[in-house]
Amino acid sequence: MFSIGQMALFSIISHLLFIYISWRIILAMNFEPIIKKGRTTEGRIFLLFLAIVIGTGVSQFFLDILRWSADLIYLF
Repeated sequence: MFSIGQMALFSIISHLLFIYISWRIILAMNFEPIIKKGRTTEGRIFLLFLAIVIGTGVSQFFLDILRWSADLIYLF
């Protein structure tokens, strides 16, 4: 279906897209009461790491489904 280079590019774009979507969703939530006063930089970095973890996980799930569906032709 895809060559190795195309799949690598598609994976990079997918990861970045889902990390961005996760970041936007996390910013829409109110985390201000949880973050201590004077620790906003650390709180933002934590939220960024959280967005990376969630976005990467969702992207990996999406890419796995894509690969598995492409491999279904070998079942029969």
